[in-house]
Amino acid sequence: MERLLLILPSATYRAPDFVAAARELGVAVTVASERRAAMSAAMGERALTLRLSDPALAAEQIAERALHTPFAAVVGVDDQGVMAAALGAERLGLPHNPPAAVARTRDKAAMRRALAEAGVPQPRYALLASGADVAAVARDVGLPCVVKPLGLSGSRGVIRADDAEQARSTAERVRGILAAAREPPGAPLLLESYLPGVEVALEGLLRGGRLEVLAVFDKPDPLEGPYFEETLYVTPSRLPTAVLGEVEAVTARAARALGLREGPIHAELRVDGERVSVLELAARSIGGLCSRALRFGAGVSLEQVILRHALGLGLEDLARESTASGVMMIPIPGAGVLRAVEGQAQARAVEGIGGLEITIAHGRPVVPLPDGDRYLGFLFARAASADSVERSLRAAHGLLRTRIEPHAPEPVGAR
Repeated sequence: MERLLLILPSATYRAPDFVAAARELGVAVTVASERRAAMSAAMGERALTLRLSDPALAAEQIAERALHTPFAAVVGVDDQGVMAAALGAERLGLPHNPPAAVARTRDKAAMRRALAEAGVPQPRYALLASGADVAAVARDVGLPCVVKPLGLSGSRGVIRADDAEQARSTAERVRGILAAAREPPGAPLLLESYLPGVEVALEGLLRGGRLEVLAVFDKPDPLEGPYFEETLYVTPSRLPTAVLGEVEAVTARAARALGLREGPIHAELRVDGERVSVLELAARSIGGLCSRALRFGAGVSLEQVILRHALGLGLEDLARESTASGVMMIPIPGAGVLRAVEGQAQARAVEGIGGLEITIAHGRPVVPLPDGDRYLGFLFARAASADSVERSLRAAHGLLRTRIEPHAPEPVGAR
């Protein structure tokens, strides 16, 4: 029986879905993570602890394990594992993306440079070193602008500024978010021109450098700032066919510019009329539990598609199901301690709703974006049309009532 190495960072939502997909394919699995989480520990010898913060070392650990337990494929599930997966697969001579290409997707400045060299449409940008004159850089790039950390994901620390003074204070705030995330607060930031228009997400699979589009999602909620918290994803997209063709063409150009050749990609793009620009492109599939909104062929999951490709198995039917579908990433409405999410039964009863997952346990602290990096949970819907999916998701979300208790103030003299 072939064996697959799945790199699953401990914070991922996606471990159960990928392990289930491997089981359905009849493939043995070794799970790797940066710490021996409960699931990995239960797997005994089928677990591997990797130093994901040091991808080169992780690749050595993968190669050492492969001497005793050969792997047919190495798959990195989330951002934290894709570099280790690329380097590990390279060491084992397995199909993989070039590690340098994957590295460009993990560094927003390197991504911008590669896209610029290839002439791929994107925002104007500048690297913002610590101590730089933020106001001058912002005026040069153009206002309004967007300040971003180079390495965080999921819209964390991404904030719009409308004038030069606001750009200065925004850069300070983003550095504070970096410090809270235990990243170097003095690291360079990215400052980009703000692009108007609507936003879409493209889910794709690269096979030998050729892009196959799996789905294009509309994001019906305006993403205009100051923060860019994603909520609704609905597919199929309701954009005109010609515009969707441009979305596909620009994404394919971006993947080539970055040097990606194999496996899943997730792209975020802005569409302003007929102009399509790349915001981000990741060498992984869609995050969170959002993949549950997608089914292919005869009910095949996105995770099965990814694993079949990695293992060199057949992929005869990559057509998405004909039913419209969507997901809502439920935003955290405020900081504090989560006490309850009420109205869940009523939300599940809304016509078209196929599932509701609250992914934060009661009693846990919660922090909204752009400071936090989690969602309260996920709502899923299927219906005859994208409009109906959107209505169902909005109706169900409107029935949820979140109770968050503010953090108690620290007693005077506690320090």
